[in-house]
Amino acid sequence: MADEYVSATAVSTATNFIMEQETTYTRTYRTYLRLRETGQLDLKFWHSNAVDSTWDVGNTAKGSMSGGEWVIESAYVAVSGHKRDGSIIPGSAIKVTFDGEVSKEVAPAEKFWSDSVHIDLPAGHELVFSWTISAYAGKSFTYNTEGLLVSAFEAEGNKADEEEGALFTSSENRLVLPAFIGYKKQVREEIIFLGDSITQGVRTRKDGYEYWVSRIADGLGPDYGIWNIGSGWARAYDAATDGPWLAKSKQGSIVALVLGVNDIDIGSRSAAELLNDLSIIIRKIKRNPERTGVRVILFTIPPFNFAEEREEVWRTVNEAIRTHPPEGTDVVFDIAEVLSCPAPEEHRIMPKFMSNEFDPHPNGEAGKEVADAFLEWFREQNL
Repeated sequence: MADEYVSATAVSTATNFIMEQETTYTRTYRTYLRLRETGQLDLKFWHSNAVDSTWDVGNTAKGSMSGGEWVIESAYVAVSGHKRDGSIIPGSAIKVTFDGEVSKEVAPAEKFWSDSVHIDLPAGHELVFSWTISAYAGKSFTYNTEGLLVSAFEAEGNKADEEEGALFTSSENRLVLPAFIGYKKQVREEIIFLGDSITQGVRTRKDGYEYWVSRIADGLGPDYGIWNIGSGWARAYDAATDGPWLAKSKQGSIVALVLGVNDIDIGSRSAAELLNDLSIIIRKIKRNPERTGVRVILFTIPPFNFAEEREEVWRTVNEAIRTHPPEGTDVVFDIAEVLSCPAPEEHRIMPKFMSNEFDPHPNGEAGKEVADAFLEWFREQNL
């Protein structure tokens, strides 16, 4: 991203939903984030007022849908205490400004940066990002809806600098964050993980950072930038439209592409359609004139307990990825091999890796297995 800022967290900041209400309101959103480094940090925030990927069948939010008009009334970064209860350490809140102003009117589809902000984040503490948003009736700002992977809170009114947690209530499925939370850092590579809920880490333990992208970030260390833009319900054909979501992936020097589950499932794509969408994505990344020499890691499609026609599509696409991947693919990482049951049940995820007996989303144990395999594999590659 701009001025050598790289993602400060492994938490996904992708959007798959849009706020829609009948009346104007003002509300504060506060999120606790474990950053990849602590100490003296130069932070900067970037936002894209658009939906990245389609939620469900797209009745409310579709990939590349523009956000509406809304206002940032105030924004702050602060230091967490020893509890994630909506409170911050007294005196630690620092204003975030936009072109020197404390407030910012946001236009549909607008992309914008904050000013830089300096904070001393002690080891063992998390960054708390709070912003107060005023939204008009109708559709306004975009966000991510899913079971949350981090602690997030909401409060009515302008409470972005509030130190006590009593006024805040816990959010269950609404993560309202800037699209990019960056810190100034020189890195060897900027790796972007473009995927769905499996990449995002959905169903792993809240505040546990045990999904595989987070574990990979820990294993590689801060010399590698890691930006997670995995998004629940996302599909390859969202990215293939070359909209705001794919534009984010083009910022990386290495792009890891982990898509296909939702294309096969809710998207009902054929093997040919899915392979064509993956080819388009890779071609758009490779031919980006603003960043040349980008390497693409294409993952096989993780097992998701598909059956009948969907199982056949899964098998066909993975065989193609392993033997004749789309043009422009630099290397293939076989995530399915790590997670799958032994043949002939390899289309099924190992039961021990399921988040529960009915849900094939990978759990934290699966996150460790995938991360360990990826790190060993990655260090052998000539990337």
